[in-house]
Amino acid sequence: MNIAVTGLNATDNPGPGVPVIRSLKEVKEISGNIIGLVYDPLEPGIYLENLADKCYQIPYPSSGLENLFNRISLINEIEKIDLIIPTLDSELYGFVKLQDKLRGIGIKTFLPTFEQLNIRGKDKLFDFCKENGIKVPKNILVASAQELYKIPDQFGYPVVIKGIFYEAYIANNFDEAHSAFNKLSYKWGFPIIVQEFVKGDEFNVVALGDGKGKTIGAVAMRKLYITDKGKGWSGVTIDEPNILSVSHKVIEKTKWRSGMELEFIKDSITNEYYLLEINPRFPAWVYLAPSAGQNLPYALVKLANEESVPQFDSYEIGKIFVRCSWDLITDIKIFERITVKGEN
Repeated sequence: MNIAVTGLNATDNPGPGVPVIRSLKEVKEISGNIIGLVYDPLEPGIYLENLADKCYQIPYPSSGLENLFNRISLINEIEKIDLIIPTLDSELYGFVKLQDKLRGIGIKTFLPTFEQLNIRGKDKLFDFCKENGIKVPKNILVASAQELYKIPDQFGYPVVIKGIFYEAYIANNFDEAHSAFNKLSYKWGFPIIVQEFVKGDEFNVVALGDGKGKTIGAVAMRKLYITDKGKGWSGVTIDEPNILSVSHKVIEKTKWRSGMELEFIKDSITNEYYLLEINPRFPAWVYLAPSAGQNLPYALVKLANEESVPQFDSYEIGKIFVRCSWDLITDIKIFERITVKGEN
């Protein structure tokens, strides 16, 4: 198979593309090319040796889905792509809209439905959790700075101010909430989510659903180090039945089709777990899963091929990932090729 993967940015807020490709590269059964689809000529994954066999620049979905489809069609004439794995939240709606057209030119996908994407949205998650008996912090949606005055009526400071797609800030007072609101609304639009702050340790689960309610696999980890952007820079696999059970429940109730990440926090006072977010794709730490015994990206490839995939029943506890910064030294000719020709 020739498999195309997006999200090759590997900065302080890394995309999942590089670890997805690393997971697939470990599988001897995949003998075709891995094609990187990038939005920016400086995405670090372009310059990593022995990662993607070929990289192509594609337009952002926001520039028009017809432009995106035409570019992928052109790349497909050269590379004969069998499967595309989009890995970024902000591009998923576009690829879901294009999946029938992509299928028409021989390219498979394995994506959530519009309904599934909407159910887990940051503005809808609270209602979904309440309906299904899942603990979740209180939140309100605001579409203007004036509405921030509601915060003391709902819950006290500190609160978490979240963008509709990415980023979150802890605000200890109205001024900090207002500043975060301005930053996030300018960058991601509305609504802005104001969430009750729960203090405690953070836990994540990476999982894969088959689209029929079955969990193919799920690996839980505890964050050991968190950046100022809230990203896990180090983590360790753990055996935690409580959050794994919630993950199975979410996949069962939504009939989730694709990879996902579930973010939890364990209240330092009550020791109860709260579900904070559901991200509709594999996380940037997904390479920990195959390292612990569950190669979920490869399982997704098999599901996309309509192959029978058995459920993983265990994984290795105590596997740690530690992310690092690494300067890639290369020739400017590579940058020029991707900038001028759109490929390397």
